[in-house]
Amino acid sequence: MIKKKILIATGGTGGHIFPALSLANYLNQRKDYDVQLSSDKRGLKYIEDNNFNLILITSTPLIKKNIFKFFYSIVIIFFSTLRSLILLLFNRPSLIIGMGGYSSFPICIAAAILRIKLVIYENNLIIGKANRYLMPFAKKIFVSYKEIEEITKGNKNKIIEIGNIIRDEIINSNLQKDNLDSIKILVLGGSQAAKIFAEKLPEVFKRIKDKDIPIKIFQQCQYNQSQKLKEFYKKNNIDNEIFNFTNQILDYYSKVNLVITRSGASVLGELLNTRTPFIAIPLPTSAENHQYKNAKYYEKKGFGYLVEEKNISSELYDLLMSLIKDKTKIQKIISNQSQYSDKEMFKKLNVIIDKIIDEKN
Repeated sequence: MIKKKILIATGGTGGHIFPALSLANYLNQRKDYDVQLSSDKRGLKYIEDNNFNLILITSTPLIKKNIFKFFYSIVIIFFSTLRSLILLLFNRPSLIIGMGGYSSFPICIAAAILRIKLVIYENNLIIGKANRYLMPFAKKIFVSYKEIEEITKGNKNKIIEIGNIIRDEIINSNLQKDNLDSIKILVLGGSQAAKIFAEKLPEVFKRIKDKDIPIKIFQQCQYNQSQKLKEFYKKNNIDNEIFNFTNQILDYYSKVNLVITRSGASVLGELLNTRTPFIAIPLPTSAENHQYKNAKYYEKKGFGYLVEEKNISSELYDLLMSLIKDKTKIQKIISNQSQYSDKEMFKKLNVIIDKIIDEKN
């Protein structure tokens, strides 16, 4: 049997890599598919426990603020695209799926040049820059939510709402969040969030503890912040567990009844599907403020709360105290989340991908 080759081109951040890995692992279960992944070197740390040889693409965003950096980025993108053209000529896939992020762009634009079938996926509520440039060349645009912004009029007919691409174990988890006797908070974030959260959140938790309210904190932080955090929580008699990067995040979701997190699309999709109430604190420097748009959308749906980073000191304590005093607010979030599910997402994708591969150009 000749296998159909699928190349999943993704950005190098966790928000891009995790959905790409989830999709790759699912498609790889089919005997008629040969699945490969491409990203930049940032993606290496995320695939250590997965059976994929990552195709490394040298990449850079298009830098417009400085004329020298602009021309440098143009050169890098040009040579990365040239390398991608050569790669695809010698290893021509049946389909390329672009997951967003600037390191997905060279492969995807090379696919367009070679007239290889291309689809793109966007899980944020506003389409990312790489995908925006690729829209005209894509056969279909997979989106998590139909309310996505910045899809041009001529490309709206390509939109297919598929939901959040997340791991099987997340989608099929059945975590119980009924025990609200004490508040157990998980603090999540990438490198930037971990740093800011470690600096600002402990004082908020101390104010709660000072009210003799039982609280336990599970906090992700940078390696160089671990000891300082442990000492702070020990000094203030706050039950805690400090950790750095982990691939076993589902274990932490099972231990808590509230999460404080950035609002990347991937993590919000996971929290929604595990019925885990959250407070989203968007990264204020996220491209086109997409994290704020994600958090605002989820807040409007009643899936979680939104606090802007600039308002952590003035708003977060009061919000946490209101949730502690009125546990029905957390229960209401869980109830709202329970009305949503991505369980049929992979089945839906299976049918669509088969159809795209088999149809004539």
